[in-house]
Amino acid sequence: MSNAIDKGHVDVSIETSGIATVEFGHPLSNSLPGKILQKIADAISELGSNNDVKVIILRSAGDRAFCAGASFDELISIKDLEVGKVFFSGFANVINACRKCPKFIIGRVQGKAVGGGVGVASAVDYCFATKHADVKLSELAVGIGPFVVGPAVERKMGLSAMSQLAINATEWQPARWAKEQGLYAEVFDSSEDMDACINSLAEKLAKSNPEAMRMLKTAFWKGTEHWDALLKERAAMSGELVLSDFTVNAINAFKKK
Repeated sequence: MSNAIDKGHVDVSIETSGIATVEFGHPLSNSLPGKILQKIADAISELGSNNDVKVIILRSAGDRAFCAGASFDELISIKDLEVGKVFFSGFANVINACRKCPKFIIGRVQGKAVGGGVGVASAVDYCFATKHADVKLSELAVGIGPFVVGPAVERKMGLSAMSQLAINATEWQPARWAKEQGLYAEVFDSSEDMDACINSLAEKLAKSNPEAMRMLKTAFWKGTEHWDALLKERAAMSGELVLSDFTVNAINAFKKK
């Protein structure tokens, strides 16, 4: 278990044009343990304060899953409320880092996004995807709920779409549906076509007025200033639920599938 929790990577690169890329990865379908989530949040915060960076691309490794959500191995190891709060704060920290970063963040979603992965896709400012980028909020299926990512998903897709994903927790919704709901700006047949559009937009933004983009981003995120506290409260809700007998039994049943 600890072996899986200790795996994963976050790589950061900055081009001379001012385009920065943050790539995360994990061998288990890019599911993310707490250490990797913190590295992503720190990387975004550091790039946000780097004057040489004009725009950020957030992507994951590989050509299949974008992000399978939180590390399942870490989830089943939680034994007390404080550990639970810290665990569920992982995606909260990434979402808040994206929210507070003064640079526009472009998301690249090449494959399926589950739970926290949907939250990450919702937290970027402009998100591209391929036709393989289906979405699912699976939390209720293991006895918890998408409390931490919920505000970000609701802000991007609306309460109706978010609640559909949260309630129908075992069903995938196709990438085209996610685009119709506003999660994705565009959906492509291939990663190559997607990357061409990502690079084109990033290059345009790198030449745009940094102060104008900063002010625009502040305007776009108006009304979320309380999210530092809100997402901590949400993490505590999930941290409490994960200790319940119902959730423990649901997780064990899920493991046997």
